[in-house]
Amino acid sequence: MGNYERIIESIAIAKQRGATLRVGPELEIPGYGCYDHFLEGDTVLHSWEVLAKILAGEDTVGIVCDLGMPVVHKNVIYNCRVIVHDKQILLIRPKMWLANDGNYREMRYFTPWMKHRQWEDFFLPRIIQAVTKQTKVPFGDCVISTVDTCIGVELCEELFTPASPHIPMGLDGVEIFTNSSGSHHELRKLYTRVELIKEATLKLGGVYLYANQQGCDWRPTVLRWFSLNDVEVVTATIDIEDFALSSGKFGDTEGESSLALGVTLHEARFHKPEEEIALGPACWLWDYLRRSRTQGYFVPLSGGVDSCATAGHCVFHVPTRCRGCLRERTKQVIADARRIVGESDDSGYLPSDPREFCGRVFHTCYMGTENSTLETRQRAKELAEAIGSYHTDLNMDTLVTTVRDLFAFVTGARPRFRAHGGTAAENLALQNIQARLRMVLAYMFAQLLPWVRGRQGGLLVLGSANVDESLRGYMTKYDCSSADINPIGGISKTDLKKFIGYAENAFDLPILRGFLDATPTAELEPISETYMQSDEADMGMTYDELSVFGRLRKVEKCGPYSMFTKLIHEWGSFLSPVQIADKVKLFFYEHARNRHKMTTLTPVVPCGIVQSG
Repeated sequence: MGNYERIIESIAIAKQRGATLRVGPELEIPGYGCYDHFLEGDTVLHSWEVLAKILAGEDTVGIVCDLGMPVVHKNVIYNCRVIVHDKQILLIRPKMWLANDGNYREMRYFTPWMKHRQWEDFFLPRIIQAVTKQTKVPFGDCVISTVDTCIGVELCEELFTPASPHIPMGLDGVEIFTNSSGSHHELRKLYTRVELIKEATLKLGGVYLYANQQGCDWRPTVLRWFSLNDVEVVTATIDIEDFALSSGKFGDTEGESSLALGVTLHEARFHKPEEEIALGPACWLWDYLRRSRTQGYFVPLSGGVDSCATAGHCVFHVPTRCRGCLRERTKQVIADARRIVGESDDSGYLPSDPREFCGRVFHTCYMGTENSTLETRQRAKELAEAIGSYHTDLNMDTLVTTVRDLFAFVTGARPRFRAHGGTAAENLALQNIQARLRMVLAYMFAQLLPWVRGRQGGLLVLGSANVDESLRGYMTKYDCSSADINPIGGISKTDLKKFIGYAENAFDLPILRGFLDATPTAELEPISETYMQSDEADMGMTYDELSVFGRLRKVEKCGPYSMFTKLIHEWGSFLSPVQIADKVKLFFYEHARNRHKMTTLTPVVPCGIVQSG
């Protein structure tokens, strides 16, 4: 099903429920994630072709539809809303404030409309003229007045700007504000978005309609709001007379601020970050699975927190969400589920429970060496059993020894671990051999395990490096951090541990307690009575400290000096200024010297801090 079919389905559902205004997401006709394809004339041409097909049918009769597509006006590309009604175009509204930070690069493709509160004639392409019999339509910053009300358009980023268009529109008598968005999922972002929408209607009155993208469009972001359905339509019946335009008539109900549709704040439920971690990446993983046409996922289990979070929850939650859609008999989800597990189109297969479905699409492997412990091997095995994955267990010492022997044969020098008298260079090289061999094995198993199980196709390899380690550079290039996609790569270790604590009870997986209590370790060096490798000891800082460094560096844009001054206030009660300075210097030293590793990072769900920069 393509974007045209999704748009038509959403209009049909809206009309079936009696709606007279339908608002779709930003750039819904081509899809928000076209990237440099927006610069191609073909993308604009095909968008007009789809719009012509929509207008040629009876779908827009009796309903105002707010559609999104790129439009070229006077040889300049604009991100536009096209307002249609009764098979006619009423208005083309270009975006005035473009998103150009974080994950967004709209200025690369589009130009903002700078003529605020002005409009021009736009001459329609012949393909549209043939359908609508119109020659030109208004193009610019306009509103639509009807017999009953007045409708104004606001696009995504414009809600977040200080000079939001809803302010002058509301003062000019607009009662219905529409916002078509392509806003990605990010931890703790929903509350901010709702507060901004509330603020718009609390001051000006009226009704605010907000529509967001669903899916991932092959971008490293989640736009789907915790649903596996391709089309989600929310409708509401309102009485325009109930929404007075003066701020004095629209306010508190017994001391509590009201949302535009009469939903008080205490009735709205915001997911906790740990719940969002369970929901967002699961939808992202489902999209990748269905679009890539692969047979499932493969992840190397280390017995640690990160691979546990990837395997036990982000993936285990996929079949849980899928099962909910199956209960609702969602045709698209049922068809996707059958294809993914290798069933024929006419099969009657439906997953019996999450573990059964997980066993068919999810594959795990513990790749041990002489440096691995029985505890991590056992934790990996018990987690695989708990979630129902197809699990393999192996020792790769023969591979490691072969590589060492080859190097010794060629150079005449045999590297040793530090525990055996080797230098730091020898010790690091021997650790990296193990890590990189695991990546090679991961891709081999991902390609051949479906064949072993009598199925066609391959698996996508999941990475499990968290954002803190990526920011500092505590990882080996081209080890298991190099994968096809990484569902936890935008999440800090601190949030991951909270998530696992939540999932222990929410998913009824008591095995997770052992992961939380275990010391994080790479298990790449020999263990002795006096030494056991620890991630935090290797990094020279704790994961809690690293999460703080990441927030200050990326979110608050701190350099070394400003970070030091902020931490003096945060940590001054238990660390001296000299100790704080040493920690800040160490972080920026490691951050700078490991920038080259950022070029190899796997695409992630940017739920929080984005690694680059």
